[in-house]
Amino acid sequence: MSQDDPQRTPCNCLALRQASRHVTQFYDQVLAPSGLRTTQYSILQRVQAQGPLTVNALAEQLVMDPSTLTHNLRPLLKDGFVALEVGRTDRRQRAVAITAEGQAVYRKARPLWLRAQADFERAVGDTQASALRDLLAAVARTPLGGAEAATEVPAAPGARSRRRR
Repeated sequence: MSQDDPQRTPCNCLALRQASRHVTQFYDQVLAPSGLRTTQYSILQRVQAQGPLTVNALAEQLVMDPSTLTHNLRPLLKDGFVALEVGRTDRRQRAVAITAEGQAVYRKARPLWLRAQADFERAVGDTQASALRDLLAAVARTPLGGAEAATEVPAAPGARSRRRR
């Protein structure tokens, strides 16, 4: 990609978001016949592979905020693909479990997802795709969240504070 490419940005966050949107749109298109979106497939895959997980544990594994995960669970709960069970170790917790209907839609979506994977790796290259996954996993493990307090930027003169008093 050349430096004068309008898609190129010096912002790491924007570059990641652009690539993420592009790839997500592609996977959503390939998964469409199953009725699942990429995020829903990821949730079902994780619960299918690991069994019931608490909302917090599942959110942590998916590197999602628990409230975002809860929002993404709503259609899966409504369609009967997952259920919330009482936690095994703490009855106050709820665990996300895949239902028989969820397993059926997962089995329908799996070959579509495998096709999307193969198409992506053909387009990007097997070695580069693997290296990309390694790099993104490393990025997801970085302590960036802890850095925000250390890199506080002063507000612009005259800017209103967002903090409530």
